[in-house]
Amino acid sequence: MVTEALRFVGSIASWTVRAGCAAHLVNEYIYEFTETRGELMLTTLQARRDFVHALKTHRLGRGLQMGDIVVATKPSDPDHRICKRITGMPGDVILVDPSALSLLTNLPAKCVQNDGYNKYVEVPAGHVWVTGDNLSHSLDSRSYLWLPMGLIKGKVIAANSMDKGLWDENGNFWFYNFRWLKNTFVDE
Repeated sequence: MVTEALRFVGSIASWTVRAGCAAHLVNEYIYEFTETRGELMLTTLQARRDFVHALKTHRLGRGLQMGDIVVATKPSDPDHRICKRITGMPGDVILVDPSALSLLTNLPAKCVQNDGYNKYVEVPAGHVWVTGDNLSHSLDSRSYLWLPMGLIKGKVIAANSMDKGLWDENGNFWFYNFRWLKNTFVDE
């Protein structure tokens, strides 16, 4: 009787560990559902209670394009994550926001001064330039320069707003305001 109970407990523990390992692998390499906070991506994402769906198949910058929204490790603080839009690919020449006061944007080897006010940088291989959609409230590449592709954790493909409930204003089922986030970048 005791052996049977121990076997049952062992079986439950074994399946719990397996399920935990499977969940970890899915979260690390396939898919992540995570909350975003802050005004950095307004109007694409809400400042609070927005959750994004990120595909991990785009980790390390695989298959990303200009205009994609990514989740990445913050270069200046590895304990924090960022959610930004790619606005420059490797080899692109970017006009750095002239209002940025970061010393990083003033490196003479990386910047070519146009008229003494505007500064341009070339995005090096293996890096991207990222900015928040709400430029006036975003800490992004204008402050810490380019983002290494090795810090990219995934590509954001959809979002849910958890503050609106299950039904829309007309009483129709809406599954927490689920919406696909499409890349609308146009190169002209």
